[in-house]
Amino acid sequence: LNGIPETVTNFTPGILTEMFPGDYTRVEHFIQWMAPPTPGPSSNSTKNGKTQFTNAGCVYCHTTSFKTPPASRPALGNVTINLYSDLLVHHMGPGLADGLAQGGAGPDEFRTAPLWGIGQRLWFMHDGRTNDIVQAIEDHMSNANGQYPASEANQAVTNFNNMSSTNQQDLVNFLRSL
Repeated sequence: LNGIPETVTNFTPGILTEMFPGDYTRVEHFIQWMAPPTPGPSSNSTKNGKTQFTNAGCVYCHTTSFKTPPASRPALGNVTINLYSDLLVHHMGPGLADGLAQGGAGPDEFRTAPLWGIGQRLWFMHDGRTNDIVQAIEDHMSNANGQYPASEANQAVTNFNNMSSTNQQDLVNFLRSL
């Protein structure tokens, strides 16, 4: 008032943080309320690709759907989402090991990346090492060495490699549709 800056605020405790959250809280709120990626249109190829995704064993880690636990915000709790991840940490072998332990995860362990929206990405893998989906699948293969165990995805990659070229392409088309 009268050209004198206000130096005291009289907000009710708790209201200030809800009305004017910090940067971390703003990012959290933004991510919480984002809509999931919209999948592309379904076709015979993507339907077969989804079947091949299951047959290869990709679904053991990239689980098709996930139900959120109960939450303080009802709109976020008990919701089934097609995340394509089990959100667990898996051994990925020496080929992907980056030598960095993070929290409880060892240098060859990574949380299963959600595949939803993968068709809109330009780079794949935890470190963006490739822009080729097939190469990203192949990069999941890694045999044990003296330091790290074999990748938990080896059998899925072997199953993918043993598919016909049509089934491989359908699986890739399915991933691009996510």
